Amino acid sequence: MANNKEKKKNHVSIRLNMLFFVVFLLFSLLILRLGVIQIVHGEDAKREVERTEDITVNKSVPRGKIYDRKHRLIVDNEPKKAITYTIPNKFDQEETLETAQKLAQLIDKDTEDITERDKIDYYLMTHPDEAAKKVTDEELEKYKEDDDKIYKLQRERVTEEELSSLTEEDLEVLAIYRELTSGYALTPQIVKNEEVSAEEYAKVSERLSKLPGVDTSTDWDRKYEYGDTLRSILGNVTNGLPSEKLDYYMSRGYSRNDRVGKSYIELQYEDVLRGQKEKIKNVTRSGSVIETNILHEGKRGKDLILTIDMELQKEVDKIIEEELRKAKARGGTGLLDRAFVTLMDPNTGEILAMSGKQYSYNEDEGKYTFNDFAAGNFTTSYVVGSSVKGATVLTGYMSGAIAPGDVLLDEPLYIKGSKPKSSHFNRGGNVYLNDHTAIVRSSNVYMYKIAIAMGDGQYRRNQSLIIDKAKAFTEMRKYFSQFGLGVQTGIDLPGEQIGFRGSIENADAGNALDFAIGQYDSYTPLQLAQYVSTIANGGYRMKPHIVKEIREPSEADEEIGPIAEEIKPKVLNRINAPESWIERVQGGFWGVFHEANGTGKAFAREPYRPAGKTGTAETFDRGTGVWNLSLVAYAPYQNPEVAMSVIVPSAYVKGGTPNTINSDIGKRVLRAYFDLKNNTDGSSGENEDEDEE
Repeated sequence: MANNKEKKKNHVSIRLNMLFFVVFLLFSLLILRLGVIQIVHGEDAKREVERTEDITVNKSVPRGKIYDRKHRLIVDNEPKKAITYTIPNKFDQEETLETAQKLAQLIDKDTEDITERDKIDYYLMTHPDEAAKKVTDEELEKYKEDDDKIYKLQRERVTEEELSSLTEEDLEVLAIYRELTSGYALTPQIVKNEEVSAEEYAKVSERLSKLPGVDTSTDWDRKYEYGDTLRSILGNVTNGLPSEKLDYYMSRGYSRNDRVGKSYIELQYEDVLRGQKEKIKNVTRSGSVIETNILHEGKRGKDLILTIDMELQKEVDKIIEEELRKAKARGGTGLLDRAFVTLMDPNTGEILAMSGKQYSYNEDEGKYTFNDFAAGNFTTSYVVGSSVKGATVLTGYMSGAIAPGDVLLDEPLYIKGSKPKSSHFNRGGNVYLNDHTAIVRSSNVYMYKIAIAMGDGQYRRNQSLIIDKAKAFTEMRKYFSQFGLGVQTGIDLPGEQIGFRGSIENADAGNALDFAIGQYDSYTPLQLAQYVSTIANGGYRMKPHIVKEIREPSEADEEIGPIAEEIKPKVLNRINAPESWIERVQGGFWGVFHEANGTGKAFAREPYRPAGKTGTAETFDRGTGVWNLSLVAYAPYQNPEVAMSVIVPSAYVKGGTPNTINSDIGKRVLRAYFDLKNNTDGSSGENEDEDEE
């Protein structure tokens, strides 16, 4: 028995000695390996640990400013405090979360943008034990090479109860963590730039050494010196790059959190307004930034000088609002909710004012208010009626349908299957008119007969109208396009519409006649302004533009920098008509305002010697028959310096009380233009209105 015990004891000792020997060998190999690393590769390892990298990144600068034609500041940059974070080259989730937790103790962060997915990811990240229990050993084995599948299973199994356990403090940390991880490595990312208090800014600044990657800096907001005036055309900027254009902007050197123009002027002139970014060199060690140096000072964006006169713009806005209120108070239709005015220099194409107002119910304020809708001058279109008859007469000349001085019989046209088509001033008689008088008295029938001739047609009383409607439409649209009607005007703004072109295939013969009096296709207020400018300046279709100059940024904020580019007038085309033909139509426009039978004789006493054409179009608005009112004009007649279009959709309902809101707006707007030009207060103009009434 004793011998057995002794044998067993010796066997255990041998095994223990073998184990100790193996451990000794392992430690010896480890010591040998460490020795090789320290002695042979020590210097290389030390250099790798201490190795730094220089990485150059770009830092955003303020956008260019926007001024009016008289160098009044319209859009400025308003500095604001910002807290930023630069993501290290080697992302460390644990360190980033720790930084977010520290920041949450120093700043308040809005949590509204947090999504359900964000909460799930955060819960799994901060509850690793619970996350591990959400997949079985069998699933781990099955998907051991598919981490995404395992994580998807974990996400799907997070319960509502678990998510509800996240406190407000957790959500604030999550909101900050989202910002810390939403950018690119070594590129400063905005953590908070809205309502950063002085206390928050100071607290973070004092603890920067304990917040790796965090910094305090200055950001900018756009400041609109004239409030809502022209606001819809000035445009907006984004907060960060828009997702739908992310690749486009990233390929052009933008950073993910850069602001870019979102609409209209800000979008159209993004390349000018964006500026030259500041170049900074980040010195990194082991993926972390240890030093930042400025390589190249940034330069804010270039400034824009607009063609707009903001004082005139404000006055036009005011006039539209006042006249809309008056018209509605006098029993105007409830559908009357907007009006548009475009003022243009007919010789250069410069837009002097572009005003649109929309009257709508404001849910927040609980009342009806006016909203800026200046962009509606080129993004919305309407049938405008007789204001296009100048183009119709010139089209008749150019096509050979009529010749200057031709006399035609104004008579009601009785076309089989249609209601009688007549002029407003002549419902049942026979009146002979020449082209001049046809414009002055706004003869529909004269224009109808031009369309019939252009379509190789023939009118016989009480019989079907014989006309090649396709030819009539095609030819009239071709000539109208020379004036800018039905085509893009070329304005330097995105989103321009060309209006609605009625179907030729589905049109009846009478619709070709309707086209000739402006009651088939629709046009924008800007197209009308370009059209009347073309007549006013002797036949040249000028490209309208809203930017007059591009200026270099000035070092002194109160000064305007030198000119970088001047936008020169551009002639798009000249209408195919001799000067004498154009003068014939100009004379008709003068007669509209100054002859006894003129439809615009309300302008006869105006001292600035205007000429123009009124328009009334029968149409439908939300199923109700209404009348649109329009007006085109220019002044002075001999040497025009301003051209104008006015459109008031749904001015009154069919069968309702007519109003003259188009002329009321137009007369006051032209007065305002010349009063501001001559530095007068315009009080005499108001007295003239009272005398006329």
